[in-house]
Amino acid sequence: MKILVTGAKGFIGKNLVAELKNRKYDDILEYDKETDPSLLGNYCKEADFVFHLAGVNRPKEQSEFMEGNFGFTSTLLNTLKKYKNKCPVMMSSSTQAKLDNPYGKSKKAGEDLLFDYSRETGVKVLIYRFPNVFGKWCKPNYNSAVATFCYNIAHDLPITVNDPSVVMNLVYIDDVVNELVNALEGKENRNGDFCEVPIVHTITLGAIVDLIYSFKKSREERSIPDMSDAFTKKLYSTYLSYLPKDKFSYELKMNIDNRGSFTEFIKTLDRGQVSINILKPSITKGNHWHHTKNEKFLVVNGKGVIRFRKIDCDEVIEYFVSGDKLEVVDIPPGYTHNIENLDDTDMVTIMWASEPFDPEKPDTYYLEV
Repeated sequence: MKILVTGAKGFIGKNLVAELKNRKYDDILEYDKETDPSLLGNYCKEADFVFHLAGVNRPKEQSEFMEGNFGFTSTLLNTLKKYKNKCPVMMSSSTQAKLDNPYGKSKKAGEDLLFDYSRETGVKVLIYRFPNVFGKWCKPNYNSAVATFCYNIAHDLPITVNDPSVVMNLVYIDDVVNELVNALEGKENRNGDFCEVPIVHTITLGAIVDLIYSFKKSREERSIPDMSDAFTKKLYSTYLSYLPKDKFSYELKMNIDNRGSFTEFIKTLDRGQVSINILKPSITKGNHWHHTKNEKFLVVNGKGVIRFRKIDCDEVIEYFVSGDKLEVVDIPPGYTHNIENLDDTDMVTIMWASEPFDPEKPDTYYLEV
């Protein structure tokens, strides 16, 4: 199957081409503004499906709206007619096609042209009026507020928010691409004459900005955003894609003493805290118990023993652990416990606690095992 993608180097086009290749659609005809125009004829002759994503949304002159969004669409359809190619055509439009502005008018003109083409030829057409699209590879400081905010905040640059109460409807690039692949396979999501991405997120501009700033601050707090919220998860992925190349990493505070070190790695509001414990040879840590807080220990390097004693009993339970055999040991409440390094090298343990440490309510009580 030969798939023609116009605007293949653009935001949606680049993501779509990458995913088509992931799904083993290997015969992709990529056409962009830098492509030799003479190739358009061959591509239109051979294509079994057309994704028409090329367009103009930030021109130097207003006349370029009509030239890019109507003119090239006309050229594309005329070329398909020339070669009597009746393959399906998908076109990227915008919700602004309903508005009375130069960009909206040019998009509406392109839509009308494609509907006329369908009536004339009987070709299946799929027109998507996309709202704001966000995700990786979108050009910042161009026509996307989300891309601009993510880029600028990640790069310590100022942003301008004229009205934080403005409500935005957004679709995520992976949801867009998934819908387009569905359309290719004849499973498009239709709503009347138009097609649409079924997953739309509605949120104010101010809330978006607050979230992005919280992502930046999360490094300092060693926290992770609420990944159970679909929009937050998608926006966080988008933000990370705009990190400067020299700022992918960040340091953690290691609490070091003669026993080794303890370092908080990740904190969450509802999924607890992950820390890294490094224990020197022959050293024992712990000897405390909890009412409600529970933990999981995973030794990933070295050898040791984890000991337990129910606080009202004398019996000591021992679990021998090693980085050679990864196993998780649960630390139940009501049991005082410790961990001892039995090796001659540092023992490294990943520790999960059911709640982030709160110095005001530590729920930690000293008691020798």
